[in-house]
Amino acid sequence: LVIETLREVDPTRKCFRMVGGVLVERTVKEVLPALESNRDQISKLIEALAQQLQAKGRELSEFRERHNIRLVGEEDPKAPPRDGPEGGKGGPGGVLVS
Repeated sequence: LVIETLREVDPTRKCFRMVGGVLVERTVKEVLPALESNRDQISKLIEALAQQLQAKGRELSEFRERHNIRLVGEEDPKAPPRDGPEGGKGGPGGVLVS
């Protein structure tokens, strides 16, 4: 927004910029290239961080598979499915009926 606004302003006009906690007086033609450079660097940084996040996600998944780590409530894909609430094969479940 600032870059778009400064493009429409006279390049010799005074402009104030905060640099390291100090307010510095410059002209628009001095400040505008620095702002554009900062914007480009921020865009590149965001892309790099997104790639690092994806790489860490893959690394985490591989680590979980290698060490057989599961979250609470997550079923083990290698375990046989259980039938019924007791884990048995159904039926009376050891109850004697006379």
